[in-house]
Amino acid sequence: MHVALPNLSNRMIEKRGGTALRLHTLLVFCFLYAPIVVLVIFSFNDSKLNAAWRGFTLAWYGKLFANESVLAAFKNTMIVAIASTAISTAIGTVTAYGLNRFHVRMRGFFDSLIYMPIIMPEIIMGISLLAFLVLIGVRLGLSTIIIGHVVFNISFVTVVVSARLADMDRRIEEAAMDLGADRVQTFLKVVFPIVRPGILAGALLAFTLSFDDFVVTFFISGVGSTTLPLKIYSMIKFGVNPEINAISTLVILASTIVVFASQRLSTET
Repeated sequence: MHVALPNLSNRMIEKRGGTALRLHTLLVFCFLYAPIVVLVIFSFNDSKLNAAWRGFTLAWYGKLFANESVLAAFKNTMIVAIASTAISTAIGTVTAYGLNRFHVRMRGFFDSLIYMPIIMPEIIMGISLLAFLVLIGVRLGLSTIIIGHVVFNISFVTVVVSARLADMDRRIEEAAMDLGADRVQTFLKVVFPIVRPGILAGALLAFTLSFDDFVVTFFISGVGSTTLPLKIYSMIKFGVNPEINAISTLVILASTIVVFASQRLSTET
């Protein structure tokens, strides 16, 4: 009886290829996250210089929470993020529902308009918003930052909610309307509970983008409307010290929590 022996050379090639792929993946993650890890570690460094480790301390976090200008910038950031998230989530949800549930002429054109703020360079958006606001005579401040953040957040919310609506079985809506519910009742009692995880995911994503935004905010901010990213930028001009590392660490932690929560909500059934 002839027994076919496994092709050892092919197995060796697959094994080496798998090892090379894992090594490549590890190197990519190191390239992406090694600077962040170093930043977090040196936020606990007992030295004003980031050149060498002098010991562990929490003093920089204490100084951070006692810094009134940083706390004021954080307050402005939260005001902008919460306001822009609420507005963009409401508008984005209604926009997604309208585009997915009603016949819209030139649907492709409107879909392209929705994606434009996502693919457009932030510096172009910032300059165009600044030019428009100056043209109509609006005073720069927190209100203009909120407007600017709403402009790009609407697109992200619309895309996330649209994906959720696309996965929804439309026969559920049809059954509700056959039982006597009108369009508003169907949305509030049937559609909204089903797409709620997508809406919350879009809202969390909008909050993260607004909280972290620098480029657009830099162009449309005014006196007394400094946000946390702008404050960090102004502090870096005098050199990177552990206090800046501490701020960055807290921002990274908050952003990571919100992003993971957004991803989990967007994958809920």
